[in-house]
Amino acid sequence: MGELINMNNGYRIVVDAGHGGSDPGAVSGNLREKDFTLKAANYMYNRFRELGVPVAITRNTDETLSRTERLNTMRNTFGNDSKVIVLSNHINAGGGEGAEVVYPLRTSSTLPSMILEEIGNRGQIKRKYYQRVLPENPSKDYYYIMRETPNTTALLIEYGFIDNPNDQRKLQNNLLEYVEGVVEAVSDYIGINYTPPGSSVPDTDGLYTVKRGDTLYSIAREYNITVNELKSLNGLTSNNLSIGQTLKVPNLEIPEEIEQDEYIVKQGDTLSSIAREFNTTVNDLITYNDLPTTILSVGQILRIPGNPSSDLIYIVQPGDTLYAIANNYGVSVDAIKELNNLTNNTLSIGQNLYIPKGTTIEETDYVVYQVEPSDTLYSIARRYNTSVDAIKDYNNLTSNVLTIGQNLQIPVQKVQTENITYVVKRGDTLYKIANDYGVTVLDIMNLNNMDSTLLSIGETILIPNQKGDF
Repeated sequence: MGELINMNNGYRIVVDAGHGGSDPGAVSGNLREKDFTLKAANYMYNRFRELGVPVAITRNTDETLSRTERLNTMRNTFGNDSKVIVLSNHINAGGGEGAEVVYPLRTSSTLPSMILEEIGNRGQIKRKYYQRVLPENPSKDYYYIMRETPNTTALLIEYGFIDNPNDQRKLQNNLLEYVEGVVEAVSDYIGINYTPPGSSVPDTDGLYTVKRGDTLYSIAREYNITVNELKSLNGLTSNNLSIGQTLKVPNLEIPEEIEQDEYIVKQGDTLSSIAREFNTTVNDLITYNDLPTTILSVGQILRIPGNPSSDLIYIVQPGDTLYAIANNYGVSVDAIKELNNLTNNTLSIGQNLYIPKGTTIEETDYVVYQVEPSDTLYSIARRYNTSVDAIKDYNNLTSNVLTIGQNLQIPVQKVQTENITYVVKRGDTLYKIANDYGVTVLDIMNLNNMDSTLLSIGETILIPNQKGDF
C-alpha cells in the first residue's frame, strides 16, 4: 500500500454509491437513483484501479448500508485526512436539469470546479458547484458524509435530475461518460498520468465490468469458458446482469483467435477509423455492437457488420414470437435462445436478438412497424437509423400525426456514401462545424437525428458532403 500511495502523491479515493437496498433514493417512474449510483460507482472504482490509485468502495452490490457502515468505509479504510477524497455519487430530483457538485466548508472549490467542467465537456449541462450548510448550525455542512468525515475531501456529485426528461435520456445513455469526466478531473487534480479507458494495463485480478448489451453467453464466449463455469466462478444463481457489475473471469488476456467478422481495438483506433477500414459507417458499428458510447477500449472486440458469415441482429416487432422468428430465418428456437442466453420464450418489443451464423434472410427494402403508445416519427426513425422525411415519403404521410395501431413501412438498408464523418473536439460547436463545412446547423441535426445542439468531446457526427453542389 505504501508504494502505491507514494506513486499517487499520497492521495487515496473512497467511492460511494449513494442509497441502495431498501433505500431507492430518488424515483421517477421505473427509474431509481440507487441503480444509477451503483452503476457509476462500480465504473469509477474500476477506473481508479486501472490508473493505479488506492481506492475503496462503500458498496458494489444493491445492499442496504447503515450510516455507520457507510462512514466507517469513508473514515477508516485510508485514514481521515485531506488526501482521502470521498466521491459520493448521486442523482438529483426536483425538476431541474444538469449536473451539480457539492463540496465541504473546509475545502476550496478547485476540485469541484474541475469535476463540473469535465462533466460539461462530455455534454451535460453544468449547473453549479456549491457548499450547503446545516440550517440549525451554519458552521456545519448539511450532508453527513461531509459533516462526519471532518478531515477528508468529501464531494457529492449529482449527475442530473431523475425527473427531467432530458436528463433521464442522458443518464440512461451517457452516465458513464460523465463518470469518466470525474475520473479525468480527479486524476489531473492529484497529479497522476490520466489515460483513457482500456489504455492502462488490464486488472491482474481478472475482473470484467459488464457493459450494455452483454450477456453471460457473450462474456463466456469471449473468455472461452461455459456459462455454467462463469456463473460458478461468481456465485451467480440467475442469468441477470447489471451494467457496471464486476465479474471474475479466468484472465483478461486478449483472445489469440477471433472470428473473421470481429476486430480487436488497438491503441489510437476510433469508430471512424474502423468504419473506414471495413467500408461501413459509424452508426452501423454502434447499432451492430449496441454501444452505449463512442469511447473504445484497447482490446475491446467489435463485430463488423456486412460480413455474410456474421450473426444477424433482429429487432423484435409487435406480434413476434421466437417460433415465428426462428421459422423466418430457418433456425431452431433453441439455437436463438442459446445464442442470446434466454431462459424463456418471452420477448420484448424493440429487443435485439442475435440470429445464429449461416442463416439467410430475403432482401427487402422496408419493414412493417405497428405504432405503439408514445411513439413519434422521430423515435421510430431513430430506432431504425433512418429519417422522419424518409418514413413520411415512403408512407405518403402529409403530417407527423400517428395513430396507435397504425402500420408503417419503414425503409431499411439505406446507405449514405457522401457524408463526412467528424469527431468532435474541445471547443467545437454545431455552428462552428457547420460554418467550416459550408452547411447549416439544421442540416447536421437532421442528418444525425439530433434533438439538441449539445456536443460531447469524442462524439462522432456525420456532415453532409456539399461537393459538387456549387
